[in-house]
Amino acid sequence: MKKIAFFDIDGTLTSEKNGSIPDSAVTAIRAARAQGNLMFINTGRCFQNVEERFQSIGFDGYVCGCGTNIYYNNQELLYVGQTHDVTMQILEQARKTNVDILFESRLEVVFDTTRPLQHPDAERQYYSFKAKHYDMSHNPEAEDFACDKFVIWYRDEEQLKEFRKVSDLYFECIDRGGTFREFVPYQYSKATGIQFLLDYFKISKENAYAFGDSNNDLSMLTFVPNSVAMGNSLPKSLFEKVSYVTANASEDGIEKALKHFSFY
Repeated sequence: MKKIAFFDIDGTLTSEKNGSIPDSAVTAIRAARAQGNLMFINTGRCFQNVEERFQSIGFDGYVCGCGTNIYYNNQELLYVGQTHDVTMQILEQARKTNVDILFESRLEVVFDTTRPLQHPDAERQYYSFKAKHYDMSHNPEAEDFACDKFVIWYRDEEQLKEFRKVSDLYFECIDRGGTFREFVPYQYSKATGIQFLLDYFKISKENAYAFGDSNNDLSMLTFVPNSVAMGNSLPKSLFEKVSYVTANASEDGIEKALKHFSFY
């Protein structure tokens, strides 16, 4: 039976050491696809942030933005965006509570730069995007601006609690560790992205496989019976929730798992 596999990006497809893509992962994914299996990226990143180096591996498609945007064979099958009004409510609450916010959509990433970024991790992310020549000039207050999802950095729990008085009306809050949180529209996740494609291809859940390394992957890892945690996963409690623990991403973890499950 044809199998379908879903791969997180950071720390799964990429080395936990330096962010590179191990050659063994590229070779294994291509070999599995050559056997007639379907290979998909399943990421929290929106499509514009799925870099060419990932696309050039050769995937059948992409589940982006935690299930809010799905592509197959260069065609968009699903897109769920937010309204400008909802985006403005989130922006106003971010300013009120003084958290650093990064809006994401399939077209762009945009920080609120009306005040200096407070959190060092937010500042690092901003300059990382700048170094990659991302155009982040769109004014989030412009009438044509809206997000698909967003992330924040905060400094104390009271800030987060106050911010969520508004965000919880529309978005689920995902703990990404430390003082970093990801917000995804209710009823959408990496798991709903998988279900959408299982229905589309008429593939049973028993033939679905998910590969991940963090809490951001928990929804898909607990959704499919064949779930793989990378050896470098954090938190380590993820190991207890999957059917197979492979080696670190940097130590041929993808290749070893695909061989273990007889993809090729």
